[in-house]
Amino acid sequence: MFRIKLLILLLTSLLFFSCTKNNANQNKIKYSVGYIGGEYDGLILKNSLINNLSNLGLYSDNSVYELRPNISHETRLFITNIDNTSDRMELQSELNVVIIDQRFNCAKQNFKESVSQFYIFAESDKYISNNRAEKKIKEENTYALVKEFINKLKEPSKICERINE
Repeated sequence: MFRIKLLILLLTSLLFFSCTKNNANQNKIKYSVGYIGGEYDGLILKNSLINNLSNLGLYSDNSVYELRPNISHETRLFITNIDNTSDRMELQSELNVVIIDQRFNCAKQNFKESVSQFYIFAESDKYISNNRAEKKIKEENTYALVKEFINKLKEPSKICERINE
């Protein structure tokens, strides 16, 4: 009796798994990544984009659709209270990605998103904790923005806007 129950459960689970399918990016449009400036920040962005696209099977060097991303980081002093006892630096990162159709040299999609984080600012330039915190936050913001872009990535639109180069 126990074996029969197990076989029934096995067959029903196989039935459920065989009826499901993954429709995520069914047409499998692939993208290439264009030149990214910005030294170290650009390198982090390019590696993160290529890794995420490759993991989803959406990356190809010779694709018709090229991603032209640009990332910028901006810091500003942010004072949190009236007593001025804890100065904080706000680091805001902004990612702009344009999807270019290389056949017609036109823009298919634009993506623009920003994210910010704070860190407690040490008052002296001699503290390396400021530099380390800023570097780490830039990397974290870049990874978060790339994941946001990948999640919002959809099939390029049929409408194409001319770009001026």
